[in-house]
Amino acid sequence: MSLPFLLEIGTEEIPDWMIPAALANLRLLFEKLEIPYESVALDATPRRLVLRAEGLPERQPDSEERVMGPAKSAPAQAVAGFARKHGVKPEDLTIETTAKGDYYSFVKKVEGRRTKDILAGALPSLILQINFPKTMYWTGKGGPRFIRPIRWIVALLGEEIVPFDLAGVHSGSLTSGHRRLGAREIVVTIADYERRLRDHYVILSAEERRQKLTSEMAGVRVKPDPALLETLVYITEFPTPITGSFDTQFLELPEEVLITVMRHHQKYFSVEDAHGKLAPQFVAVMNIDADREGFVRRGNERVLRARFTDARFFWETDQKKKLADRVEDLKAVTFLKDLKERGSYHHKVERMLAMLSGDRHAARAAELCKCDLTTELVKEFTELQGVVGGLYARVQGEPEPVWQAIYDHYKPESMEDAIPRNHAGQMVSIADKIDSLRSCFSVGLVPTGSKDPYALRRAAQGVVRILVEGEVAIPLLNLIEGKELTAFFEDRVRFYFKDIRGFKYDEVNAAMAAGWGDLKDLETRLARIQKLRPTPDFEPLAASFKRIRNILEQAKWDRPPGLSSIDPTLLEPGPETDLYHEYRGIAGQPIENVISRLRPKVDLFFDKVLVNAPDARVRQNRLTLLSTLLAEFSTIADFSEIVTNS
Repeated sequence: MSLPFLLEIGTEEIPDWMIPAALANLRLLFEKLEIPYESVALDATPRRLVLRAEGLPERQPDSEERVMGPAKSAPAQAVAGFARKHGVKPEDLTIETTAKGDYYSFVKKVEGRRTKDILAGALPSLILQINFPKTMYWTGKGGPRFIRPIRWIVALLGEEIVPFDLAGVHSGSLTSGHRRLGAREIVVTIADYERRLRDHYVILSAEERRQKLTSEMAGVRVKPDPALLETLVYITEFPTPITGSFDTQFLELPEEVLITVMRHHQKYFSVEDAHGKLAPQFVAVMNIDADREGFVRRGNERVLRARFTDARFFWETDQKKKLADRVEDLKAVTFLKDLKERGSYHHKVERMLAMLSGDRHAARAAELCKCDLTTELVKEFTELQGVVGGLYARVQGEPEPVWQAIYDHYKPESMEDAIPRNHAGQMVSIADKIDSLRSCFSVGLVPTGSKDPYALRRAAQGVVRILVEGEVAIPLLNLIEGKELTAFFEDRVRFYFKDIRGFKYDEVNAAMAAGWGDLKDLETRLARIQKLRPTPDFEPLAASFKRIRNILEQAKWDRPPGLSSIDPTLLEPGPETDLYHEYRGIAGQPIENVISRLRPKVDLFFDKVLVNAPDARVRQNRLTLLSTLLAEFSTIADFSEIVTNS
């Protein structure tokens, strides 16, 4: 008989961004119980994490366990005592031969445990093992820790409660509805659980809440914002959008400022007009069913008006002091305290300028790019740093390449984000990120495991993307120093081309083994390898290169390769001489043009020629030929890194 299972962990509101990862972790913890099931589904609202599974057995299958007793040579009294202890007759014992000798034993029938009992014993620990970035005590220091206080637990297997206690909370069949619109206690069964929640204004499915929001906003030109939508899905149990408006006078402020105020501080969607411009409207999301009297809408409008008024005041106040006049103020703004006397933003700008000598627009942008950190608008709306600097530079008459570079210099802030739009912005962004990486690594602030408080992986990935996608002609290795930082960047380059650009891991390994300092060159070589790989001669030739490398390594070959080092008079007529002449004819040509000619000559050489010839001079000559051949094409890639079927 198979049974359904329901676990609901009821809590105070969980931060929205933690919920998806917590559900994934809950699934893994449940799977580790090794209780068979047919399917499992997870859902969540801000106040509950829910796991539902189908097809659990009523009890685990019976099993057999061999119990070992005394040695065969033991006295009869000891054997009888062993049998009596385990409730069997001495004559029922058998002799088991082991590595240590012969022993008495018997097969014990072990009755399968009830699944209900297994769950009751395992669930308290399972719940507390759910991983969160941080947790709290709620029953006192030394008590259990969870992301938020646990207020109720529903645990049902079929029609029965799975009984256990966690920090004074007893599992049962009582859930809780919407905090304002639903009942505090609701009796549920597995069959009616989701319906009973809906009756009390809780939409359990995140996807259903998402669909409700998008469908009810369909009549408004909402500016697309998937991240904000995801946040709103996980901070509500019954989301309902409402449309409000604001005074058109505020449209005199830059759209970036208005959108940031609405999005980051109020979690409102911006609205566009028919021409794609910002409209004097917004969409807020309530966690209730309706706003029939308009109280919620008017309240949101009042709050937004106050926020916009503050933003306008800060904007106007900041204009009284130009960015160029704020450069000295950066001496009082700390970038990295661990750098001590070189840890201010003023010092950071000086280091950036040293990397940008010779580029007039980039140098001017670098000089001004951190000045907005001293403005009132950025102090209030930190999300706008960089953007505000660019906007202020524009109204203060800086050239377009300069203000755009300031505006963009934090980009790309994610893999989805665009790189800076112009060359000056790309150069400033690289200089900023490289300085952050150099500075942090110099004082031992190196990312470890999943911890990266200074977002150094993102910074390095941004540098890699800009160099490749912006076609910036600067070798990466010219920008970095030290083995640790070099290895860090090597890992980021490998990740970018493998996981983001989709090249196969062995192609990336092969191309990088031939050098990765110039990323545009690396990209070009990877594209050549990718195009060459499907050809019939590629993998056999790669296997031959691997064989050549192994032969040279076994011979501990360290002589420099080159045609001039090969003595033609020592070459054996036939395949060896043919390979030598073929190589002389194709040297310097792209491998794509010669692979079909080269492959059969290499194959025949290995079929007919003994590399490790008895004669030392012949052997050395053959090793020189192979090392010269390998070196010729290793400037593209180390083809011995290619994984082949042979």
